[in-house]
Amino acid sequence: MKKLIYGLMFVAAMGTAQAATFTMDTKYFTPPEGMATIGDSHGDIAVSPKGEIYVSVQGGAHAGIQVYSADGRYLRNVPGAQTDFHGFIIANGKIYGVSRLTQHIVVMQLDGRTVLDLSAKATIADQYQEHATGKPATNITGIAVAPNGDIYVTDGYGTNYIHRFDKAGKYLASFGGKAEPFSFDTAHKIVIDTRSKPARLLATDRRHNRILAMSLDGKFQGVVAENLRLPSAMAIYKDELAVGELDGRVTILDKDGKVAATIGQNDTADQTKSNKATPAIWQPDKFYAVHGVTYDSKGNLLVTEFNQFGRMTKVKRE
Repeated sequence: MKKLIYGLMFVAAMGTAQAATFTMDTKYFTPPEGMATIGDSHGDIAVSPKGEIYVSVQGGAHAGIQVYSADGRYLRNVPGAQTDFHGFIIANGKIYGVSRLTQHIVVMQLDGRTVLDLSAKATIADQYQEHATGKPATNITGIAVAPNGDIYVTDGYGTNYIHRFDKAGKYLASFGGKAEPFSFDTAHKIVIDTRSKPARLLATDRRHNRILAMSLDGKFQGVVAENLRLPSAMAIYKDELAVGELDGRVTILDKDGKVAATIGQNDTADQTKSNKATPAIWQPDKFYAVHGVTYDSKGNLLVTEFNQFGRMTKVKRE
């Protein structure tokens, strides 16, 4: 079944009496004063317990972590926040992030106070690798926090290992990698899947266009979904798994990994997968390079894209 909503075409979920439909609102967010867009973005997006929306921005007049009200108004920046939080989440009332350029794992209070700062090189010394040039092969990209407070960090642009720490930052273990059974090729971001009992860890295997599952102690469990479009980020709401895809789309999967909805699909190949799409070509029913996704408390989706100008979208649930 296809449904036209406010001029936007989506594939709606089947098999339920109250199937959700989604409407993109690309004008929902008001950037900082004097800016037409939020600024050069290669980051993530999260929602605080108060419902405020945090988004990481790497360039422009308000680089760092910008904070927006629930109704989309720019409020402030987080003081002292890194400008290269490639992946971050809000959990336990704190910001957990990975700094892509410095290769640090950082935990901050929402007001910007740093409570934990771990150097990847120092903390995972046995797994930290360098090329013959001396440049690090390790390049951490995403983070997740388990119900017991354990911290998981994925080396998505490097070795493709996932590293586990306790809540105090003590290194515990590494698993994953490029060898079987994981065979990762860009384990870009991760999420704790609390829909599963016990909870498990999901990882985007971006270049293989799939999502893999593993136990919280690193045992491979299998493939959750395939045939995606460069999956880059994930978020969970009730039984749904939202997957942000760098190749111009957001896909909603049900608990069994089946497609329930596709949103903003862009089939113009030269517009997706990069940060080059200019505001002049942006369409209200299309995504270009989705890099971060999250849900608010009502199940609306909030999306940020890999884009040199910066693009945020609210996807309203109806």
